[in-house]
Amino acid sequence: MPNSDAPARPHRAGRAARREERSHRGEGLGRPYIQRGIPTYDVLSEENLLRIEAAADRILAETGIEFRGDPPVLDHWRRAGAEVTGELVRFPPGLLREILKTAPARFTQHARNPANSVEIGGGAVVFAPAYGSPFVMDLDRGRRFGTIEDFRNFIKLAQSSPWLHHSGGTICEPTDVPVNKRHLDMVYSHIKFSDRAFMGSVTAESRAEDSIEMARLVFGREFVDANCVILCNVNVNSPLVWDATMTTSLRAYARAGQAAVIVPFILGGAMGPVTNAGAIAQALAETMAGCALTQLERPGAPVIFGNFLSSMSLRSGAPTFGTPEPAIGSMVVGQLARRLNLPLRCSGNFTTSKLPDAQAMTEGTMSMLAAVQCGANFILHSAGFLDGLLSMSYEKFMLDADLCGALHSYLDGVKVDDNQLAVDAFAEVGPGNHFFGCSHTMANYQSAFWDSEMADNEPFEKWEAAGSTDTATRANKAWKRVLAEYEAPALDAGIDAALQDFVARRKAEMEDAWY
Repeated sequence: MPNSDAPARPHRAGRAARREERSHRGEGLGRPYIQRGIPTYDVLSEENLLRIEAAADRILAETGIEFRGDPPVLDHWRRAGAEVTGELVRFPPGLLREILKTAPARFTQHARNPANSVEIGGGAVVFAPAYGSPFVMDLDRGRRFGTIEDFRNFIKLAQSSPWLHHSGGTICEPTDVPVNKRHLDMVYSHIKFSDRAFMGSVTAESRAEDSIEMARLVFGREFVDANCVILCNVNVNSPLVWDATMTTSLRAYARAGQAAVIVPFILGGAMGPVTNAGAIAQALAETMAGCALTQLERPGAPVIFGNFLSSMSLRSGAPTFGTPEPAIGSMVVGQLARRLNLPLRCSGNFTTSKLPDAQAMTEGTMSMLAAVQCGANFILHSAGFLDGLLSMSYEKFMLDADLCGALHSYLDGVKVDDNQLAVDAFAEVGPGNHFFGCSHTMANYQSAFWDSEMADNEPFEKWEAAGSTDTATRANKAWKRVLAEYEAPALDAGIDAALQDFVARRKAEMEDAWY
């Protein structure tokens, strides 16, 4: 029985009260990023890391990488000392590592609300939503093409979550807006509906430049020239091809002093070997080349070493996500990125499941644990990823954000001080008694454990009497409640007007294009 002399535990009326408590005690809210309190997990020996690096050097020197359709890139490589034959570039061993010495190991991406600026690199960890899905899903309407309303909704959900740190980029494709104009609406929506850091467009050099120009309207041209305020995510056309769409956008961001995330997408058995070590060596070669290109465009430009290893079903040829081989491969990529002294984007909440179900959470948890344990600094795809990245799910978004909350506590590690050791509590409770009502528990109960918004921890009978609601249904109710309660962060009226004018002028300059 509880100690009758213990102070009564204050009443908490469900999850709404717990949210209110968090807003006062600062748990999660007001925390712009995580500073990891646990070490990274290194899985390969020095000998084996050297073997992978040597394999990457052979790929670079003997096979080479094609850079298609962007002649200034080839000029960069010639001046740097690479061998250029047509569009094929071969790299002497050590050349890329030497070029990469000018890249910063850690940098700040500034948000329009300075309290939400994020550090990228070192021990910092930043969670951002999933990116790039053409479809969206929810339990009410099923799977459908994404719209600008869906896009804005996901920004609002991310802004409202205490467990995410970044507004992300193309959270879903707004297919109801012309292809050549949607980047303007997307960037404006990030700025309007969130005061966190965000990403810009990479689908054409002009769209990249529009994104940067909109950031200049928010932060000022001089500030943007000296500071990172916008990220871009560029993908290698694996295997061993960089195309002009990506390199012109990459160079536009680097030229402006903004950060590019360099990411090969290697589907083992299709765009790379089925063997993990071979895919990792390929990823290292492709990523180093892209990262080095940013430094040739502007030495000192921030850049993030990215990675996206994935597997496939060799029986059907279908992609698979959230599987163990890419997860453990992420650990090795983390070691390689640290040896280059570069910030890391790795893994995410990956799944091939078509519903926010047990498969989705099993695969997603494996991928996210790999991301945090490998030392990733910027974790794109932290929330909403479903259907092999073809669909952005409202319910999965809420479940994933909840997992990110758990990972906040996981990454904090174990604090050791007099309060945490609780020696006085043992003296108060004594042998054979319980701690539920003791002074130490009452002093620490508000912050002792992470408290899930999505889990049901009630007794079976109480859960059954309340309707036997499953997790996906709870998540469905949660995203609707969050959107109903959402309040947009303040945005200076003059900046807002300038952004709207820029968007209107740019749209008027071109005809709609739907492909």
